[in-house]
Amino acid sequence: MTVALVMFVAHSVALAKPDPASWNDGPRKDAIVSFVRDVTRRGSAGFVPPEERVAVFDNDGTLWCEHPTYVQLAFLLEQVKAAAPDHPETTDLDLPALLELAKVAESGMTVAAHEDSMRAWLETARHPRFDRPYTDLVYQPMVELLGYLRDHGFQVYIVTGGGIEFVRVWAEEVYGVPPEHVVGTVSEVTYEVRDGEPTLVRGSKLDFVDDGPGKPVGIYRAIGRRPIAAFGNSDGDRHMLEFTAGGDGSRLSLLVHHDDAEREYAYDRAAGVGQLDVALDQAARDGWVVVSMKDDWSRIFPFEEPR
Repeated sequence: MTVALVMFVAHSVALAKPDPASWNDGPRKDAIVSFVRDVTRRGSAGFVPPEERVAVFDNDGTLWCEHPTYVQLAFLLEQVKAAAPDHPETTDLDLPALLELAKVAESGMTVAAHEDSMRAWLETARHPRFDRPYTDLVYQPMVELLGYLRDHGFQVYIVTGGGIEFVRVWAEEVYGVPPEHVVGTVSEVTYEVRDGEPTLVRGSKLDFVDDGPGKPVGIYRAIGRRPIAAFGNSDGDRHMLEFTAGGDGSRLSLLVHHDDAEREYAYDRAAGVGQLDVALDQAARDGWVVVSMKDDWSRIFPFEEPR
């Protein structure tokens, strides 16, 4: 049995539990369970038919670890280094300059070749602190929550500021979320016939940035329904949670607060990656649920023993 299949089976066992098992009992877990019961119980004032039960999840920092840097950014850095091995100074570039170089490095690649390069990198890359594959560093409580919602008739989507093609490569295997349920930043792609074969080729431009106020736009374009539940962790998710909360009927907007430096990382208002500042204030004002990783999760990663 492959490692990937073992992970999927382990996740499936966790998802079979009636409630999110890695969540400690308390008001945050109660808020989730009460919301799900309200919208799925026929005859209740808050009942929502299955076709309207849309839940959207940010990825970086909400479903998997985003520190010390975004995983896709680590991949892009390797791409740039491989494209310019005689120029080690590329590792010292700021983020905008690095992204520009990465777009040039990937431009002209077929979509299939790009997907192969991402899969190959994910098979060998390791997180600098935990020394594990990045796909091991998913948050077990959130993986359970994905399954809990699906078990109750929700359609689950990932809405990420990262590249849609990067997340689609592994999201189904790791989260059970199929490619067509991933909404993200979209790069330019054109159709060509190469050597007699129809193919798709990457360009050097971004067609759409799915972050901040772009997230509700991406949801509208790709899903066509306002979600009734949204989950994020940073200011980049604020507009998505606000858009979700603004609809009629029962709504759930939830922020994951990184406050566990021992088991993962602790950061919020001053963070360079995953800043949670304006959204934290809005959560207090608008009654959004704020989850403490330290207090509300009995374990963070699948490979941990519950605390």
